[in-house]
Amino acid sequence: MSDSRRQWKFYLDDMIAFAEKVLCYTEGLDQIAFVESGLNYDATLRNLELIGEAATHIPDDIRSNHPEIPWRMIIATRNRLIHGYLGIDNDTLWSIIRDDVPELLLMLNTLKKRVGV
Repeated sequence: MSDSRRQWKFYLDDMIAFAEKVLCYTEGLDQIAFVESGLNYDATLRNLELIGEAATHIPDDIRSNHPEIPWRMIIATRNRLIHGYLGIDNDTLWSIIRDDVPELLLMLNTLKKRVGV
């Protein structure tokens, strides 16, 4: 296995770790408490950005072989969060945290098992 093929699996592990942090940082919070939480809010945003950043390092062939994972949406979300500054919609953000991240975590763990990491 070449270094580059092995290396992308580290990014997969990172994506899983970042998704787990998002869920941990928001556990027990409702949307209002989350938005008002300060540190939890900032840390959650940062980890959502990092999920997208790590996704950019997954090779194209891996992404195309696993279309069940919404790679483009993950990366686009990262770009919106990083460049959005004052334009972050908290309803959309909360939906991503509650609906998309748990599902993404399941898909990433399934991919990890398939590729034998």
